[in-house]
Parts: sequence; C-alpha cells; structure tokens
Amino acid sequence: MGHDHHHDHRGADARALAVVLCLTAAFAVAEVIGGIVSGSLALLADAGHMLSDSVSLGLALGAIALARRPPTARLSFGFRRAEILAALANGVTLVAIAIWIFIEAARRLQDPPEVTGGTVLLIAVLGLAVNLAGAAILWRAQGGSLNMRAALAHVVADLLGSVGVIVAAGIILTTGWLAADPLVSILIGLLILASSWRVLREATEILLEATPAGIDADAVGARMAAGEGIVAVHDLHIWTITSGFPALSAHVVVGPGEDCHALQAEVTRMLAHDYGITHTTLQVEHCDDAAAATPSGHSPRCQGAEHAH
Repeated sequence: MGHDHHHDHRGADARALAVVLCLTAAFAVAEVIGGIVSGSLALLADAGHMLSDSVSLGLALGAIALARRPPTARLSFGFRRAEILAALANGVTLVAIAIWIFIEAARRLQDPPEVTGGTVLLIAVLGLAVNLAGAAILWRAQGGSLNMRAALAHVVADLLGSVGVIVAAGIILTTGWLAADPLVSILIGLLILASSWRVLREATEILLEATPAGIDADAVGARMAAGEGIVAVHDLHIWTITSGFPALSAHVVVGPGEDCHALQAEVTRMLAHDYGITHTTLQVEHCDDAAAATPSGHSPRCQGAEHAH
C-alpha cells in the first residue's frame, strides 16, 4: 500500500492555490468597499462571486492536503478522491452562481439601479488584473488535476465577471443605458454554466468509475487477448482513482502449459507502456485444453492466481 503510482504535483498545486486564494479574497474585500462607496450593486454582486470563489479555492486547497495523507488499512487509496469531491462541489457552486446571476439580472431589468460608472470601471479594471494574474498562476500549475481545473474555472468565471462589469460600466458612462448591466450579467452567467459543465461531467464519471477518457476498454481488452499464449480476457474493468491515476483489473485466461507469471508481467508492461495504466490487478487463469476451447474461456478445472501491481 505504500507505493505511489501517481506523479505528485500537489505541493506546487497547493502553493498556486494559496497565492490565488489570497489575491481573490483580498480583492473581494476591496470590491465590497468600492460597491458601498459607489452604490453599485454590480460590484457588490461581483464581490459576492469572488468571496464564494475564495471559499471554493479554500476547499480545493483542503482537498489537496487530505489527498496527501497516507493510505490506511481501511482507506487503501487514502483520501485521493477528496480532490474529485472538491471538484464536484466547485462545479455545483458554479451552477448555483450562474442561477443567482440570472435571478438578479431579471430583477435589475425590471428596476435598474443607479450606478456610479467611473468608480465601478476603475475597480473592475483592477479586478481584471487580479483575475488575470490568478488565472495565469493556476494555468501554469494545473497539470492533469481535475481539482485544479475546477479552481481555474472559478477564476476564469471571475475574470469574465470583471470583463462584463467593465463593458457594462463603459456603456453606462457613454450612453446612460442602465439595462446594460443586467444584460451583460446574463451573458456572464451563460459562460459560467459552460465552464462548469466539463468539471461536473468529469467528476461524475470518475465517481461512477467510468472508463477514463481517451481509453477504449474494448480495444484494451482485444490487445490483451491478442497476446501470444493468451486465450481470453474477461471481467475487464478500467477506472480512475483520481485525476491522472487510472487503474485496471481483469481475469486473463492462458493456454495449457503457458508460463502464467511471464505472461502476466508482459501484459503489465504493455498496459503501462501503451496506455499509461500502471496500477493493474490481473487474475491469471491457467486452463487445460478443454477449458481453453470453451467460448467463455473458463472451466471448473481452471486454477487461478492473482497478481497486482
């Protein structure tokens, strides 16, 4: 249980998240002050958005800390899936934020509030700079982690929010059209929904133990069964423990007189080299001629031996 089959970038991920969390939380406070001074509900709404994202970033940071804890007899993979649960929670939060934006935009269309455009524009430009810096930090650090991609989606949503506020403030300053603010907000909400879809889909697929994206389970099974000395492969399962950590288990039926240990090692090397699957559990079933001739590949006379890597 002590072997780590996943290349661990969690230290760099944690540092990147901590920096972005500090930037986001600090600017959210600045937006609250600016919103109160200017009387801008748009800024206050964006501040609420950034505060919710700060909570989500903190959740992602906590998930990394949990995932770094060693496995135990009861939790043989440790807390690796804490990252996936955090990503799922972040995706759900993005959807909730989008729904809130739609409701708030509808209210503002009915009764557009007065906005001090100059103050809103200045703070929104500063917010854009902060979010660009945060997105750049997470983009460099994200690697293959779904948890980090979910955190990046939140920061990108903040960035789009800042762009929307800048556009709305510019229109209000030049034309006085107050409805620009809620209309831009609706567009931002749609973009946030789009960014949340991939995160929610990937997290759900991992929790349902679906075959990882980019791997064809039928093709893998056929490749395994095509090996010399292998009669059939059945009970094949390929799933993901956490981002970047695929796993595979299968029963491999070999012909009579074959060296089951050598074949098992050969299949294991092939899976690691061709598909990047390094965590494998193969049960090798050594059958006689009659068993090997059956369509299912098994027989009461088969003897099994299980090998895990």
